Amino acid sequence: MADSSPSVATGPGGPQARAGRRGDEADLAGAGRPDRAPGSGPRPVARQGARLRLYHAMAHYGLLIALIVAVAGFSLARPSSFWTVGNLQDILTQSAAPAILAIGLTVVLVVGDFDLSIGSMLGLGGSAAVAMMSLHGASWEVALIVALIVGLIAGVVNGVLIAYFKMSSFIVTLAMGTILLGVNFLVAGNQTLFSNIAPVYLDFGRLRTVGNVNLQVFIALGVAIVAWVFLERTESGRYMYAVGGNSNAARLSGLAVQRYRLAGFVLAAIAAVVAGVLVTAQGGAAIPNAGAPYLLPAYAAAFLGTAGFSEGAFNVAGTVVGVIFLSVIAAGLTMFGISTGWIDIVQGAILIAAILVSDIGRRMVMAAVRPTAGAG
Repeated sequence: MADSSPSVATGPGGPQARAGRRGDEADLAGAGRPDRAPGSGPRPVARQGARLRLYHAMAHYGLLIALIVAVAGFSLARPSSFWTVGNLQDILTQSAAPAILAIGLTVVLVVGDFDLSIGSMLGLGGSAAVAMMSLHGASWEVALIVALIVGLIAGVVNGVLIAYFKMSSFIVTLAMGTILLGVNFLVAGNQTLFSNIAPVYLDFGRLRTVGNVNLQVFIALGVAIVAWVFLERTESGRYMYAVGGNSNAARLSGLAVQRYRLAGFVLAAIAAVVAGVLVTAQGGAAIPNAGAPYLLPAYAAAFLGTAGFSEGAFNVAGTVVGVIFLSVIAAGLTMFGISTGWIDIVQGAILIAAILVSDIGRRMVMAAVRPTAGAG
């Protein structure tokens, strides 16, 4: 089969790029151990190695460091309200559905595409499930199946038009988002649905489990683990990075590029439906256009994630940390009485700053490694 190709040339997010980063890390490890006799004078290479490690930390762990600083800062400023078990549990709960949506988006971004329909898909997935119970008397199991089928169809349509008909992912998914929004209003009958919802369905968003942690936190954790293993530890995941890095090279190497791009949109659609189910289950109602506020934060989290763990490549771990970071900022600023408008402004500024710092770190690493390699 075409997928058996062992080697693919890729761009910034692909396997060869990662191998290159591992080589850079080896350079960093050796840069601080020059072959010099004791007492032979200053050690400029050692100092350069220390700078390299600092620059590498900026590019590789900038987001995680920012999260730790934010948590510490808000905890010191509001120790009685922010650094409490209840507040931390609330932050995790509020991060669950956005994390699932952002993880699905990350898969699409990994293969080099964009999906602007995931917000509407989240809203329609939740509305379809609730409408089946509220308006048609269906069981919660049937409601979930119908919602997943709706998402699957939307994802397949997106993927086929973009991967096989070579249409722009921006235009197709923007149009699909508008279509799904209209379908959402029709499904819900232009009203908020909140009656006859099965208690088991509501448990998906409200049930407290181990450590009094909301069930949806564990659902999000499970989705994150599965997605991380798929992208980072399977052959198909590595090939998806290869497609996103350089689709032409991947095609010439024998990879089924179209199928991997289609799979990205299908997985994103399923993730959006799951997130929609959790949102409606937690709120106990389906509201038309409920998915609109989730679109831009999902992109913000995914792009923030490129500033963590993978040095410029989209990755699941970075996306999850990005979602939690945005939730921490929102929760902390809310405790200071900051209005929603300013919270959005701060989150946008943080996104720009995080990408800037990560980019500066990568540039410094590249600039510092070249002379070191030449000296050797």
